[in-house]
Amino acid sequence: MATQTQNKRRTITLTSRAPVTIRESDWPVIVRAAGDSFDGADLARHRQAVMQGDVDIYSLHVRQHADGRTLVYGVLDAAIPAWGAPAGGETHRGGVLLAPRVDIADAIRLVGQECQIPDSIIRECVANLPAEEL
Repeated sequence: MATQTQNKRRTITLTSRAPVTIRESDWPVIVRAAGDSFDGADLARHRQAVMQGDVDIYSLHVRQHADGRTLVYGVLDAAIPAWGAPAGGETHRGGVLLAPRVDIADAIRLVGQECQIPDSIIRECVANLPAEEL
């Protein structure tokens, strides 16, 4: 009997096309990078800022199917503006579905830039890809 984890489905927003729904067990995460815009070193203040919506939170994910297809997607949850500030607090999601053997690093950069994810997170995600054997 299949477990609930094996049947868990996820809908992923892609750029310029309809979202896709996958079974997570068929599309494991091969690399992920995430962060936020908090500048300080105080963990308690960091947690408080996140809970209050005072920081931008961003992530990049790469999932790959056994047949070689790859999903690269990113999320930016923008900070909630202070009272009287211009509208903000938006969430931006985007991603691409790649055919087998397409350059994943280029897709990570493209999705990261589209979602306005900082370069440091984009570089971390690319650096954590499985090594290419030569």
